[in-house]
Order: sequence, then structure tokens, then C-alpha cells
Amino acid sequence: MASTQHVLLSPAELAYLHEALSLTPPIRPDGRAPMQFRPLVAETEILPGTNGSARICFADGTEAIVGVKAEVERTRGYHGDEQEEGGEEEEEGGEERREGEREGQGEWVELTVEIPGYRDDDAGTAFLAAMLSEALLADGRFAKKLWISRRFHWKLFLDILLISPPLSYPLPLLSLTTHLALLSTRLPRLKSEGDEDPFFDDDWAAAPYLYPQGTTTTRPPITLLVMAVGRNIIFDPSKEELAVADVVLAVSVGEAATNSASTKGKGKAIGGMDIDSAAAQPGRSLRLLSVRTVDPPSRVTPPGMPNATNSAYGVAVSVQKQPEARTVEAQAVEGVWKAPRGGAKPAVMAALVQKVLERGGVADEVLDALEAVELG
Repeated sequence: MASTQHVLLSPAELAYLHEALSLTPPIRPDGRAPMQFRPLVAETEILPGTNGSARICFADGTEAIVGVKAEVERTRGYHGDEQEEGGEEEEEGGEERREGEREGQGEWVELTVEIPGYRDDDAGTAFLAAMLSEALLADGRFAKKLWISRRFHWKLFLDILLISPPLSYPLPLLSLTTHLALLSTRLPRLKSEGDEDPFFDDDWAAAPYLYPQGTTTTRPPITLLVMAVGRNIIFDPSKEELAVADVVLAVSVGEAATNSASTKGKGKAIGGMDIDSAAAQPGRSLRLLSVRTVDPPSRVTPPGMPNATNSAYGVAVSVQKQPEARTVEAQAVEGVWKAPRGGAKPAVMAALVQKVLERGGVADEVLDALEAVELG
């Protein structure tokens, strides 16, 4: 999916923008720093009749709403009669076997994305939904939260709606809104025990959050958009900046579960790194969940281009008939920007991912901002 529609800028304007973003430090059109995220306004529990909801509006006017609904569903593949016949073996297994059976499935989460002007089965919309689902279900921890018993589980329906037209690539906005909606999601308190038919408390005030507040449990993942122009790394690019990007990555990260027992030994070192110095570093410990490349508009054929000049179609025929085309295409004209050819270098992609995972970086600032939003 292309990161955005073609920007109506001339080659000279694109060259000027590319040169400005290649400076040290880069000069962005909106005056932001390379690591600065767009200002946003966020609120939760805005949709009645949902288990959780959130709304986020960026400074450029793009706005998204996410609603979360939950219902109890019977787990497929469970055969009660066979389990009863092997009851004696089950008792011997004890709690260890019961804990081992607490596994979630990806089909317990249904995520849909709606964008104005796009069909539900559009390739771009389906790609956005796939990336958001991939980040949620990457490590299996989220699906385990929906486990009720061996017979029943919660099924979550996440409805993601982009209210405004997509002024820029909407993936970060949709991801942050989904993150906040899941933080505000509450499920009725379970009163039944074991494998009985689930029975819940009617008091909504007693319903616990899907992600308990004030605990050390992990939070929902977020997906950030980061691009490279020359040697510069730029976060949260705008529509104009994406038009001259060399490479664009959608990086999904989540908080790594901290193990207090592993940091008890003072002065010891693991893997050549002192534990005390690692624990003293500010910021969260993040883990990488998924990485996807996003095609900038420069790598998409502009509308109306003839096949003879299209590098993705008929290039071999055009070169054979016109040998001088190869020379003309390779020539660099000063003041005229040309789209980069070929794929991204592994070193550049590794640097982009490392910058996202950096302690105290942009991902930390975004998570801190979302954590400050009042739930309820």
C-alpha cells in the first residue's frame, strides 16, 4: 500500500524538500524536530454501550475513533465428554496442566478498519487491518487475556473508524487510538469457577480493566512510522515528507515484561552489561513485535505514465529499442529530484528499528503521553 496519494509538487519542489530534509539537522516543513511527534488530543469512553472506546485527533485535523465490544463465545475444539472420561489423569496433572491449557487464539480478535472513500475490501484498508492485528497478536499475550475457561473465552470486536479523510498515512493514528481504547476496555467480573458456564457480576463498577491499572503488566503495543532521508531519521512524517522518503518502516513495539528476580544480584554482569547500570537507564524496556516496509509515493507509478517509460513495466523493451534511455535516466540533473531505485539497505533498516527501540526515545514519549490520559 502506498503511504499516501501522490503529492502535487513539481520536481524542483521535491528536490528542495529532499535537500532540506538531508541537512544536519534536517529542516522539516512544519518546523518540528526530527524526533518530535505531532501534538494530539485524546479522550476515552466516548461511545456508549461499548466495553471501551477512545478518540484521538492530531494537530493536522486527522481524527480516529475506536470502539471495543466483547461477547462470550464457546471455545471450539473442546470435548467435555472426553475430558470427563480422563478425569483421573486430569487431577494428576494439577495446576501445571491447567496453566498450560491457558492459551489464546488469534481468531478471538476481530478487527475492522473503515476509511472514508475506501471500500472495506480495499487492499490498503486490509493491509492496515493486518498490520494492526499482527502487532496485537505477535506474542500471544493479548489473546491469553481473553481466556475464561477451557470451554469459553471472550471475543473482542475492534471497530476502527478514521473520521477525517486520510491527509497522511493513518497507521500511527489508528494504532495509538486502538492502544488507548484497549486501555479503557473493561470486562465483567467473573463469579463462576472452573469450567462452569460463565456467570458474571452485574455491577459494572466492579468490572476490572483488560489491562489492570497501576500494575507492572504490559500495555498494548503501538506502531510508529519512521523514515530515512539520506543519513537522517525522521519520526511521524507528514504527507510532503513521505513524498521524498528513501525508505519508510512501520515498526510495532511493546513493553518488555520486567523480571525483578533477575536484577537481585548486584555487581553481576550478564552478556557483558552491568545489571545495575542497565536498570538505572531511563525509559522503558521495549521489545520489537513486527516490522513492515511501506511504499512511499515515489515508488508507485504516477497515474498516466506510459508503459514505455515505466520502470516496472516494459523496461526491457524500451531499453532495447532506445539504448539512450538508460543513459538519460541515469544522469543526475541539479535541482530535479528523482525517486530512489532499488530496495533499502539492511544497515539503514537496522538503524531505524534501533532508533525506535531506544530507551527514552520517541516511543517512550508516546507511551508516557497515552499513559497520562485519564481513563473513565
